[in-house]
Amino acid sequence: MSESQDAKTQHETAPSHLVLAQLQAEMKELRAYVAAMELNFRNVSYTGVLRRAAAKLLGAKLHQLEQYRSRHVHIPRSYFRTAPPDNPPLISIVTPSYNQGRFLEETLKSVLDQNYPRLEYAVQDGGSKDESVAVMEKYRNKLIHAESRKDKGQGHAINLGFAHACRGEIMAYLNSDDLLLPGALNYVASYFEKHPKVDVVYGHRVIIDHHSQEVGRWVLPGHSEKMLLWADYVPQETLFWRRSIWEKAGGQIDESFQFALDWDMLLRFRDAGAHFVRLPRFLGAFRVHPTQKTSAELAATGTPEMNRLRQRVHGRSATLMDIRKNLRGYMMSHVWHNWLYRLGIANQ
Repeated sequence: MSESQDAKTQHETAPSHLVLAQLQAEMKELRAYVAAMELNFRNVSYTGVLRRAAAKLLGAKLHQLEQYRSRHVHIPRSYFRTAPPDNPPLISIVTPSYNQGRFLEETLKSVLDQNYPRLEYAVQDGGSKDESVAVMEKYRNKLIHAESRKDKGQGHAINLGFAHACRGEIMAYLNSDDLLLPGALNYVASYFEKHPKVDVVYGHRVIIDHHSQEVGRWVLPGHSEKMLLWADYVPQETLFWRRSIWEKAGGQIDESFQFALDWDMLLRFRDAGAHFVRLPRFLGAFRVHPTQKTSAELAATGTPEMNRLRQRVHGRSATLMDIRKNLRGYMMSHVWHNWLYRLGIANQ
């Protein structure tokens, strides 16, 4: 990633009146789209057509990972100048990994290059057969723990890592294909120091492809407890929490989850009385690539796990209509924040 001005995106460099012109052009395109749908579906219910048209107009992005053609990732210069607090707390981070050697070094560097003054960083690999072990060995002297052994899954690997990175006041885990953005640790530590009653924080998300090029952004509204009860739109790679709330919530990842383990953890934080805050900054980058968990695996494992959590929270099964209805306000708030960001008048 580079801080080059040439890497800025069109929306981030264009004056507001040009962005407004682009939005007007998109609305014109929308009207043409609706007209075409009316022509083609004259004898069909308009509900689905209008829903798709509204989504296109409003610009909801939280169901989209690849949102536009790949481009360089723009990082504001201010991110590189973020300073740690005067008395920086120790931060413990774990990276679970399995056969992600092609991305692992960039992940490690995104953490270590933060140059945060008090960091304990552990990498727990599940017995990879690729170059992962060689990458770990390259950085071993900068890690509090680096091990490659067979484990029982991602949750088990995270728990094993935290058994070694076990002293930090602030905690996080970062998957081996994701990244922290520059200055994230200094920013998060400073926020926690200034806000002692806050237990959990997260930020906006940049989405990158397998070449580390940007393909999307999630601009999130302020934290919503209602959202958390129905779905998990907290970008995991931007998530940090205090050890105190971790211990109140059981002090470990529930290893029975393979996909929804972070949502389960967040719900347990909530049940333990956590105070959540969405920070006004892009803190991490989520990578989309062909070797991720597949859609078939999501349908077979992820959907049942999410249903299990909704059953636990609400005491009943949740229909798709239930979920959409209860997330409507959050999505509208997201749309508003996303537009403000595109216009360049919203906090990053």
